[in-house]
Amino acid sequence: MAENQDGQEKSQEPTAKRIADARKKGQVPRSRELNTTAITMIGLAAMMVMAPVFVNSSYRLFEEQFVLDRADIFDPNAMLGHLVAAIGDALVMLAPFFMVLIVVAVLSSIALGGFNVSFEAMQPKLSKLDPIKGMKRIFSAKGLMELLKSVGKFVLVGAATAVLLHAWSDDLLRLGDLSVERSLGEAMRMVMWSALLLSSTLILMAVLDVPFQLWQHRRDLKMTQQEVRDEFKETEGRPEVKNRIRQLQREQAQRRMMAEVPEADVIVTNPTHYAVALRYDPEQQSAPLVVAKGKGLVAANIREIGTAHQVALVEAPALARAIYFNTELNQQIPAALFLAVAQLLAYVFQLRVYQAEGGDIPQQPEHYPVPEAYQHD
Repeated sequence: MAENQDGQEKSQEPTAKRIADARKKGQVPRSRELNTTAITMIGLAAMMVMAPVFVNSSYRLFEEQFVLDRADIFDPNAMLGHLVAAIGDALVMLAPFFMVLIVVAVLSSIALGGFNVSFEAMQPKLSKLDPIKGMKRIFSAKGLMELLKSVGKFVLVGAATAVLLHAWSDDLLRLGDLSVERSLGEAMRMVMWSALLLSSTLILMAVLDVPFQLWQHRRDLKMTQQEVRDEFKETEGRPEVKNRIRQLQREQAQRRMMAEVPEADVIVTNPTHYAVALRYDPEQQSAPLVVAKGKGLVAANIREIGTAHQVALVEAPALARAIYFNTELNQQIPAALFLAVAQLLAYVFQLRVYQAEGGDIPQQPEHYPVPEAYQHD
């Protein structure tokens, strides 16, 4: 099991932040064997496909640039012109082949780990020149794996070469009986096919190297439990800071809630444990709205503010508990409590008329019809 510098066991899978930070540093899984195999095989296949074009173009290039007339022989600048023209024609001829190699090199590189550009990895670091760290990398597990892969490639290619030589030994001997042109053509064909077959042996190395690189990359990014806790604190914030933020948010919300109490029409109380402030405007609201609610000290503050602003306080324990437990702040009361709240508001509005004009004292309802499902002891 991998360990960090402090000797702690890296037993935790890397988090999304750890993986993202590693990509920023250029740490992504890459397979050198996959890249080499793809470039070699596809490059050889492209060369075999383009061979007729190369032959015809080369023949035309020799005809045009290496056949000189008398004037060119005595002109010192003519040879330079022919050389430049020959180089230009050769580049044009080889351009499609080079484009294939470039595309294959890019695609095979990003096939494992995806496309990633890291400016941090491009920055020069003196630590990369440290010979001690360089020796550690050479004699590390990764260096041993690279050595084993090199030995494996040597054995594979050597064994495949021996098999090919044995299989084509008679054909190689018969080349001496052919004409020069035909023997050269056959030799070129055998060289191309043998190169393609030998390079195909590298597929086995690529198949083994890709999962190893993925496993190695995941292993290098694994984290200790302490690193996971530190990252969580860094990302989510320290618990004491988060608790303080929550406290400030609660205090701010409570101040906003208390500012709504003077605008309430009635405050329903338990009478001491719970308090709920309701506001109802028939022209703008379809049902009464809970503008403030609380219990304990918060309920006492609601009653105190309501009394200071002459908001009606009505003791209705069952209704106060029902509204408190079944509604949220700034939410309309449930439909099941409409009848009970309607009786309450009717009493409050009658009480206002009595206080303003006099007359018979309105009687507070003795019982509010609170459904059994909304009752809380």
